[in-house]
Amino acid sequence: MKDDLEVLSEELELALGGLDSSQTQLRPVGAQDKWTIQQIVGHLLRTYAATEKAMEARIVKGQPTKAKVSPMQWAAQCLVLRVGYFPSGRIAPEAVRAPVGEEAAPAGILLTQIELALSAMNKKLAAAETLFGSRHRAVNHMILGPLNFDQWSKFHLAHGRHHIKQIVAIRKQHGV
Repeated sequence: MKDDLEVLSEELELALGGLDSSQTQLRPVGAQDKWTIQQIVGHLLRTYAATEKAMEARIVKGQPTKAKVSPMQWAAQCLVLRVGYFPSGRIAPEAVRAPVGEEAAPAGILLTQIELALSAMNKKLAAAETLFGSRHRAVNHMILGPLNFDQWSKFHLAHGRHHIKQIVAIRKQHGV
């Protein structure tokens, strides 16, 4: 059985496959304020790096978070992690917003970056899981609260699928 990050990688490959560097610069028709396909990927890459950094910080501290899940966080976790629903319209936190002004890159380069980032994040998740145990809610998500390692993978799958829908919609609008 494939894990969530393997599934995510495959789904991103399908969504991005075959795009050249001009096509990765496409954005929703008539929405110049929306992200391009490459910016969506850049945002995803930043979320993977942020998760990796959060895991490393906990590893360095040598202890999991002491935070408890609030009722609101529990409800949000159920929607995102169990149902797979990811709400639209939220503004990404500054630290993970899409980069601006990067050189246009074809899908092949973006997919290589995704593979490297997912692999690095997965290694850090595994290291933290080894240290704290698989079921322990070791690291906080800024909205969902403390998550265990399986939940972190489920979060990234739900978040990635949210953005894959956007990529697919852009491709459809532009006929690519």
